[in-house]
Amino acid sequence: METNGKKFSASILLVEDESNIAKLFMHNLGKAGFNCHHAQNGKEALKLARELKPDLIISDIMMPEMDGFEFRRELLNDPELKTIPFVFLTAKGAEEDILKGFDLEIEDYIIKTSSPKVVIAKISAILKSLEKERVKVVDEVQKAADTMAATVVPDTPPKFSSIEIKQWYMPYKNVPGGDFIDYFKIDDDNLIVILGDVMGKRWGAWYFAIAYAGYVRSAVRFVLESSKEYKPSQILQKVNEAVYKDERMSEVFITLSIVIIDSKNKIANYSGAGDLPIIYKTSNQAKYIQSTGLLLGFSLTSEYEDHIINLNSGDEIILLTDGITESRNKNGEQYGQQRLINFLSSLNSNDDTIEMLKKEIMNFTENELEDDVSVISVKIK
Repeated sequence: METNGKKFSASILLVEDESNIAKLFMHNLGKAGFNCHHAQNGKEALKLARELKPDLIISDIMMPEMDGFEFRRELLNDPELKTIPFVFLTAKGAEEDILKGFDLEIEDYIIKTSSPKVVIAKISAILKSLEKERVKVVDEVQKAADTMAATVVPDTPPKFSSIEIKQWYMPYKNVPGGDFIDYFKIDDDNLIVILGDVMGKRWGAWYFAIAYAGYVRSAVRFVLESSKEYKPSQILQKVNEAVYKDERMSEVFITLSIVIIDSKNKIANYSGAGDLPIIYKTSNQAKYIQSTGLLLGFSLTSEYEDHIINLNSGDEIILLTDGITESRNKNGEQYGQQRLINFLSSLNSNDDTIEMLKKEIMNFTENELEDDVSVISVKIK
């Protein structure tokens, strides 16, 4: 199919236990230009759905281990998977089954005995309808962002004499998304670096992502401006309390990384809430530093811990959101955390980490990113 004159190769996950039917559908869908993946039952499909995040799921109802209804319920209980458009594939046309399916918020039914042309036409119509909705939401988001003059990422990072800060931010399809970056300068030697991500967002939720990101960013700044002591764990705890008590944020999942850089004493202090681990890079290796703090707003009594890192000249702290590690190539393979750490370990201290990583990810994905990408590098001079 085409969108705005540009070809759109939708990713489809087919869940079907009968091999002959699966082969027939995979052949016809592939011939029509769709990027297809197959699972034999709901249990296998859940794993694939989490890895692939397909554009559409087509599932049989009667299957071993986990049938289609149970599979659909599992998807609806997962914040990141429940918004993926879903279609039931069935040999049945009974009214009871159809009503049961629509109670589970599906898009439509496809009868297995339908001709390939009818199947392709129906799938194309569903995807085109969803694409129209996406375009409408994108328009509204962009208008809202322009109206509010909203920005969740500074144009450039602050300048310091003893540390070098670089960032790479690329919103998905140029739409302001859920990632947000902020810097808070304490004095000439101390800087607070903040990186967050509003999670569980597909096109419907993206409309509100700017507001959510701006809310948390403002909450962090309020805590910083009213504090005398700066510890990442304490900042996170206060922000978490604010988010937890606000009903408007009750169904929003937010990760947050906070790093305080003391360039004079060459110390980094880090704490995180449900975030990806930050990366500590020296001249010959890169390693993860993992925080165990819960997502913001998940629990009022969340405990956050500080991680102290002693730095040397040339050392680097790297923060990033999952747009990097969850980016995929044309075969559906994720870039992954291990590949990232191996790549960063291969760089020497004279390399521009941000530029090298940008080239690496764009080459891996063939310039087709699937989420916001945010990376911050802080290097000690």
